[in-house]
Amino acid sequence: MKYIKEYKDGDRMFDIYMCKHKQSAITKNGKPYENLILQDKTGTIDAKIWDPNNAGIAEFDALDYIEVYGDVTSFQGALQVNIKRIRKCREGEYNAADYVPVSQYNIEDMFKELLGYVKGIENPYLKQLLQAFFIKDENFVKSFKQSSAAKTVHHGFVGGLLQHTLSVTRLCEYYCGAYPKLNRDLLITAAICHDIGKTREISPFPRNDYTDEGQFLGHIVIGTEMIAEKIRKIPGFPVLLASELKHCLLAHHGEYEFGSPKKPAIMEALALNFADNTDAKLQTFTEILDNTNETGWLGFNRLFDSNLRGTKME
Repeated sequence: MKYIKEYKDGDRMFDIYMCKHKQSAITKNGKPYENLILQDKTGTIDAKIWDPNNAGIAEFDALDYIEVYGDVTSFQGALQVNIKRIRKCREGEYNAADYVPVSQYNIEDMFKELLGYVKGIENPYLKQLLQAFFIKDENFVKSFKQSSAAKTVHHGFVGGLLQHTLSVTRLCEYYCGAYPKLNRDLLITAAICHDIGKTREISPFPRNDYTDEGQFLGHIVIGTEMIAEKIRKIPGFPVLLASELKHCLLAHHGEYEFGSPKKPAIMEALALNFADNTDAKLQTFTEILDNTNETGWLGFNRLFDSNLRGTKME
């Protein structure tokens, strides 16, 4: 098969892909059309069915595997498929493993490195807390390794949550060396735990969508509750330390408008916010560049509120 990442402007698409998302819409002129997101293990691509009543468009639903015939074009710096025909595929016509995006890094190697940070925590209470999640809780570990960090914005693939967590932890380790006033044990623990709520906020692949709990509470609140639940089972866990750790999670988005229930009040919370934002933004930019074959100006991007430019590697 030809993978989504291999397409460029002007190509003709004729292969099988998973329909990750399907939504009916209306043009400004009142004509119905369909918004689709096609997915394989290399990523996703937006697609449109401008004539849904065309006899060549078979019945299908989101999460179905469909054979797509259409033209690949460039729109505002991103590729898009203008679909002419669709056929719903039968089981046996496709290999499901070809349609689940996975981290480019080895999941077990990343988890082993993360456990190295757990081992390096000296505070006995924080170490017990981390061990309760990342060593003793087999169901959590399995979910954590397989979870994405987002639906689409950044790290939206199997192992994405682990990859993002490890990157944030590495950045926080650097901060601790550069700014000795930081409490390393607290910051590293917060970095490792800051997004654990995403294991319950977002459903597993192939759906990779918000759960009811995720819609109602969000990963920040869910993660804080998960921390509180484990802490209650650790005798003598210091009340102030528990509050500081939970504050780091509650403040790691930095601003109220970004969904943060609290603004950073301690140095460790501020450092975590910077590390989280740095990795999320740079990974988002990386994925934008990975999903286009264009160089030069790519068009306006609402996530960065800027016209982005791709640079060619010399």
